[in-house]
Amino acid sequence: QLQLVESGGGFVQPGGSLRLSCAASGFTFANYAIGWFRQAPGKEREGVSWISHSGSTTHFADSVKGRFTISRDNAESTAYLQMNSLKPDDTAVYYCAAYKGPYFVPPPVMRDYDYNTWGQGTQVTVSS
Repeated sequence: QLQLVESGGGFVQPGGSLRLSCAASGFTFANYAIGWFRQAPGKEREGVSWISHSGSTTHFADSVKGRFTISRDNAESTAYLQMNSLKPDDTAVYYCAAYKGPYFVPPPVMRDYDYNTWGQGTQVTVSS
């Protein structure tokens, strides 16, 4: 059974940091790019960042560039999203997802229909 499980969300004050984890099982994690998306209340889901299957290529949305980093540990079948200098606008449910095909490098424009295995999401709330 293909599965992704996010963790690490929580409540943080503006300027704080959180590290999200995305643990995979049921498929060969090392063969797939992983993307992080987020959805705020009343807004459409948006792509935040992705990392290629090898970890050699990454991409970030302009809204998080310079504040977020993405990494992966293929031996542990886990991807990470390190979020620093958090802002209230970062408040959302964060999802990780596996790209639709092995070894593909995703395009810069993140379209959720290009990702076919999703986690359940983890809530991130940034507020003073």
